[in-house]
Amino acid sequence: MLQAQYSAADFDDESRMIVDLVTKFVDQELMPLEPGVLEREIKGEHLHLTSDEEKTLTAKCKELGLWALDAPEEFGGINLSSVTLMAINEEIGRTVTPFTFPPDSPNLHMLMATATESQRKKYLEPYAQGTAKSAIAISEPQAGGDPTGMLTRAEKNGDQWVLNGRKIWVSRVPAADFIVAMARVGSGKGHEGITAFIIDKGTKGFEILREIPMLAGHRTYELAFEDCRIPAENILGEIGAGFAPMQLRLNIRRLQMGAWCLGMCRRAMEMMMSHAKQRTTFGALLADRQAIQWWVADAAMKMHACRLMVHDAARKQDRGEDIRMEASMIKVYATEMAAEVIDHAMQTFGAMGVTKELPLHLMAQRARVMRVYEGPSEVHRMSIARRLFKTVK
Repeated sequence: MLQAQYSAADFDDESRMIVDLVTKFVDQELMPLEPGVLEREIKGEHLHLTSDEEKTLTAKCKELGLWALDAPEEFGGINLSSVTLMAINEEIGRTVTPFTFPPDSPNLHMLMATATESQRKKYLEPYAQGTAKSAIAISEPQAGGDPTGMLTRAEKNGDQWVLNGRKIWVSRVPAADFIVAMARVGSGKGHEGITAFIIDKGTKGFEILREIPMLAGHRTYELAFEDCRIPAENILGEIGAGFAPMQLRLNIRRLQMGAWCLGMCRRAMEMMMSHAKQRTTFGALLADRQAIQWWVADAAMKMHACRLMVHDAARKQDRGEDIRMEASMIKVYATEMAAEVIDHAMQTFGAMGVTKELPLHLMAQRARVMRVYEGPSEVHRMSIARRLFKTVK
């Protein structure tokens, strides 16, 4: 197995032990489930684990202490650094088995940054402990990659807020106990008035309009809020100040995506090299062909650069620095790198590479989707350029 190359200074003994434990968990618990996952995807089913598989993995996580890895210790978490979490996410990225250690980090950090004392008890604590699930609704049918074009409105009515509007591309909705929905208060433009609201499952006026099949067997959902009334205490953070914590959440996800892409590339590159050392064409091993050698060399160089980018941003995140620029760079570079490396691996396998019997097709589809969600590559390039132009007089 290809090993990730980290600086020894990035990890203390405990962190190194946890990363090694996660590596074994991926190899021994998640990888063996891949044949079943692939079989279900071939049948056109949702990319999922069975309830028995989910229960077994959850029990194993609790047994090993792989739970609430970045949650505060007061909620039973381990409070790992961002640097350690990125190494963990890289290991998870090596498998197509759809599993992450609960809870989902981005929403956790958004709640930690904004929740009131009562919200911490009702939402954050059970979420951090893995007994509750959440989703976040940001994108809209007419404002997908531009949250400043948000049309969903929230108006105060007595001791309640009334939400009206639509959201789309929302993941994990059916399983969510609560949803964080972004809506605009007032008639401002841009970031003005954007506010986060917590909406409990089953709230009247909240409706799932449709399930949307996505690449790689995933599903997202379109939602409607029609005179959806929620208590005033369910505002998450301050009125009109929802964009900053939303940006925090997005930054964390973008760093995760960089690490996941590294994991996928490691797996694809390992498969490619193993096959190339065995496969003979026209009297020579594929491993001796210059084209394959260059693909391997280019992949190794880009993965090294990407890992440095991810860990640099993670260190800055741990120091509390603004990483919006770095997160955008990682989002673009990592997803485009993954698309190229996985494609070369598929090409090396020839016809077998484009079957559904190997996990490469799921990784390729996942990498393709990643270039769109959490901000398309074009928007990130625009954002990077604008930030750079502001530095020049």
